[in-house]
Amino acid sequence: MPQTDALREELLRTDDEFRRLHDEHQAAEKRLEELYHLSLPSQDDEIEEKKIKLHKLVLKDRMEQVVREHRESLVAV
Repeated sequence: MPQTDALREELLRTDDEFRRLHDEHQAAEKRLEELYHLSLPSQDDEIEEKKIKLHKLVLKDRMEQVVREHRESLVAV
């Protein structure tokens, strides 16, 4: 949705929490990519992968909440 994309871009520029969540999400994605490229992942690597995936979901949910709150505040004005 172009409107949502524009809102996300605006939040990246103007909202410190959203930017922090986004950066943390990107860092988690990068770490997952590193784990995916291991030829023989250890059990610890697999546990870390599951924890990162769960953390990414939490971050994404919070980012979506920030977007919703921002959108609702725009509608209320």
